[in-house]
Amino acid sequence: MCSERVDQQDMATGGLLGVFIASRPALLRYLMLRGAVAEEAEDILQEIYLKLSVDRIGPVAEPRAYLYRMTNNHFLGHRRAAGRRIRREEDWVDVHSGEEREVDERPSAEAQLIAREQLAILQRVLDGLPERTRTIFRRFRIENEPQRQIAADIGISVSAVEKHLTRAYEAIAAAKLRLDGDRGDPRHLRGERGRHGI
Repeated sequence: MCSERVDQQDMATGGLLGVFIASRPALLRYLMLRGAVAEEAEDILQEIYLKLSVDRIGPVAEPRAYLYRMTNNHFLGHRRAAGRRIRREEDWVDVHSGEEREVDERPSAEAQLIAREQLAILQRVLDGLPERTRTIFRRFRIENEPQRQIAADIGISVSAVEKHLTRAYEAIAAAKLRLDGDRGDPRHLRGERGRHGI
């Protein structure tokens, strides 16, 4: 009886490892969307592979969901460890320098890299919108033109302008949800019309 249970666990773990190997490219993309740099994402996936190879995990009812949750947990663990390492280094400098350290208000190189990556993702999202939607979004959000003026210039109703803006906000919200790892509904922006001026 005991050996039968071990065999089932071996099969479940092997199955989970197989699902991991098949899902690895998708998990890599997921980590990149979360803001991991390529080297960090590869390290995380290697850790998960080793854990699945060594640990007896199973049986797992939803292997893909389990792997995404595991990947997210490892990603968050990496970020926490990086934060602790930075604080230890700062504390070491404080203790051993004998002087007060100058506070650099600029974002860290990692924060700048993450911001650039997120901006590139946002730009790809906007580039994927229909040209008219992009134009309306740019004129309203960046150039601060009133909706009535945009509608009159293009020859559409204010209601149509609002629909184009809603489409742009939904695409941006969906991208943000992917970055944040949330599973909410991107259409929640429809309930915040006043906040976005539409």
